[in-house]
Formats: sequence, structure tokens, C-alpha cells
Amino acid sequence: MPYDAEEMRRRVLYEDDRIIILNKPYGLQVHFGTRTTDHLELYLPLIQGDRPEPLRLAHRLDKDTAGCLVLARDMAAAARLGAMFLDGRVRKTYWALVLTGPKADEGVIDLPLKKTWVPGGSRMVVDVEAKPALTRWHCLGRSKGRALLELYPRTGRMHQLRAHCAYMAMPILGDPIYGADRPAPVPLHLLARSIRFPNIDGSGTEIIATAPPPPHMAATLASLGLAEMHSAG
Repeated sequence: MPYDAEEMRRRVLYEDDRIIILNKPYGLQVHFGTRTTDHLELYLPLIQGDRPEPLRLAHRLDKDTAGCLVLARDMAAAARLGAMFLDGRVRKTYWALVLTGPKADEGVIDLPLKKTWVPGGSRMVVDVEAKPALTRWHCLGRSKGRALLELYPRTGRMHQLRAHCAYMAMPILGDPIYGADRPAPVPLHLLARSIRFPNIDGSGTEIIATAPPPPHMAATLASLGLAEMHSAG
């Protein structure tokens, strides 16, 4: 769907002279792709203001992942943010509603992942010779055989959280690639819940932003009696 300036402004979670953190909508690609002409970069001028340089993506989210996305207002800010992501100084927290909830309340998934091509696209598979992929997780709540997990990726592999959850027999609800049902009967229930990193101005303070669940995920959490989690964190 098209997004107007008012809607895009409502999606700004944080902004200063160098950085904007946006609540990326579910279902919107961040870049132009061969299968779609609607993408986030089309709408960034709506929140750019009077700055001469275009907004730049500091990282990316999958099309069907909603939530915190960091944008740089200039090239220098983009370089500093890029270094922080590479150095692991950016702490990302995700929420995922999974099927077949885990028996434990927390744990670590340490499974190296490799990209492989399959009919219609690509997916990540576990390969002992691949690059390391590490995800910590904590269970926030359980209901009707499902569980709301808080995920803390320590590496940034493609589809890492989706693949890790699936390989641990707790696929994310609505995942069309790694889930139990194809095509998925509902949208992907994965949220880039929060992000925090040192302020690039060198002040020693932290920048922190938190995104609410997208409407489809909020509705499912409410139906499971997990709606009170919306205001947590």
C-alpha cells in the first residue's frame, strides 16, 4: 500500500541531527526488487526534511519483518553506524511468536548457516563449515501451544532467526520459507522489537528505540492472552 507523509512521520521512533529510527511496516521491502516496485526507499524523502543528503539505510530488514530500522542522515553517520554494526556494538532484540514452544525458558542457538539456492529463491541451511550464527533467546510467555520468544542475535546472517527457530523445531508463525505450512496461512509474526547503540556524537549516551507489534501480530497476541506484553520493555 502507498504511504503518505503523515503515516511515515508517525512511524518515526527516534530522530536527531544524524539518525532516524523508523518502524518499518510489515510487507514492505527496503530496496527495489525485480518482483516489486513498491519499496521503502520511495518513501524516505517524506521524512528527510530539508536535509541536502538522502537518508541511507544503516542495515536492512526482511520484507515481512516489521520494526526498528536505523537510517543515517548523511554519509559520515552511515559510516559510523556501519562500523558499529560490524563491531557488534548494536544490540538488537526481536519478538517472534513460534509454534511448538520450547520446553526451557531460555537458551542459545549456535548453528552455522549457509545460503543455498532452491526453486523460487534461496534459504539458509545448517552447515558445519559455514560462518558462525549465534542467537540467544528467552521465553516471554506461552499460550495454547505457542510461545512468544525474545531473540537476541549475536551475528547477522540472512534469515538467521527464522532458520534458527525452525531448526530448533519451533518455527515462527506465518513463515513462508521455514514454517510448517507453505504457503503460510497468516503473515510472518516476527518483529524487530528494539535496538540500542552508543550515540555517534561521542557523548557516551545510548540511543534506544522500541517498536510496537504490527497489527496482525498484535491481534494474535491478544487472542492468546499475551497482549500485556505490548507494553513490556
